[in-house]
Amino acid sequence: MGNFFRLLSAGPAFFFSAWLVMIFAGIVGSDVGIAPFGYLTALVVTIGLWLAIVPAAGAIAGANRRRSS
Repeated sequence: MGNFFRLLSAGPAFFFSAWLVMIFAGIVGSDVGIAPFGYLTALVVTIGLWLAIVPAAGAIAGANRRRSS
């Protein structure tokens, strides 16, 4: 049952992450050389980040689990 609640909490976490990406893009945009972007673009960027980071994090967690068992 715990996995079900983790899955439910991923939804709000995704939208909050997109909002943070939008905020930080506005803050550091001129320093990094990007134009600030809106929430819809932040959603797309967040999807890309999650698709890149989540499998890597899962592989690391699985490797650590196998080592400790």
